Amino acid sequence: MQLSQKQIQLIYFTIIGLCFTPVFSPALALACGIVLSLAGIKYSAINKQTSFVLKASIVLMGFGMNLTQVIATSKEGFVETAISVITVMTAGFLLTKLLKIDSKIGLLISAGTAICGGSAIAAISNVLNAKSYQVSFSLVVVFILNAIALVIFPVIGHYFDMSQVTFGHWAAIAIHDTSSVVGAGASYGKEALEVATTVKLIRALWIIPLAVVISLTQKNSSSRKIKIPVFIGLFVVAIVVAHFLPAWNTTFTHLNWLGKKGMIAALFLIGSDISIKEAKKAGVKSFIHGVLLWMIIGTTSFLTLTIL
Repeated sequence: MQLSQKQIQLIYFTIIGLCFTPVFSPALALACGIVLSLAGIKYSAINKQTSFVLKASIVLMGFGMNLTQVIATSKEGFVETAISVITVMTAGFLLTKLLKIDSKIGLLISAGTAICGGSAIAAISNVLNAKSYQVSFSLVVVFILNAIALVIFPVIGHYFDMSQVTFGHWAAIAIHDTSSVVGAGASYGKEALEVATTVKLIRALWIIPLAVVISLTQKNSSSRKIKIPVFIGLFVVAIVVAHFLPAWNTTFTHLNWLGKKGMIAALFLIGSDISIKEAKKAGVKSFIHGVLLWMIIGTTSFLTLTIL
């Protein structure tokens, strides 16, 4: 039976409403979105707002974070994020040559894996002057791995009895998109969420030097602007504001709650926007490239954090 637009709207808004209740977990929201996508039930008007909902939720979550802990985590996370970014970009370059895939697709997937998934791909593609199909291929590869990571990382963490802090660091380093990092951290625990979000946003800041380097190495790049995600700065501002205005603590608590629930809604929207057709077009080698990079950073970071 073909659903009308009003029926589809009702389904979407009902699920989004449930995302703001204790009933829906991040994984359940993502799963519901994927089911709707596979069933061909899409509401394009609201899917276009996914990026805004995601970024706004991250900023709002900043009001619930402790500035002192953020600074401490930042100091600890800088070196590990630097090592992970350099390692992934180097491995990505070698795999691109080995698998003989499109160089721009290889670079975009590598940037997405090394830094922050879709945001990094969007920023780098603008500098790289990548074609739409190259960007689409890269986003599909990274998105599918994100969806898998959101589900399996908490399971692996519990199986190996990882601490909240250790899991937070691991998720921030080995999962691509900020949304999936936050989702995995939230499902693991409050402390894991705070650590994962902070380290992840430190990792996201590497968009700036990487975009500059790529811009300098590309011909005729002077005409292209480097777009850095504004939400990263706003997230930091939210943390600072909450720290220096303790009298507004109750309000900030509500904003933080709204951000957490908004993140669950964003995960639902992300899942509902999956395109199987685009996934097939991306090509086997592109997926192999993305999977191998993900396994390299996931395994090495796990071993480093749990054994060394």
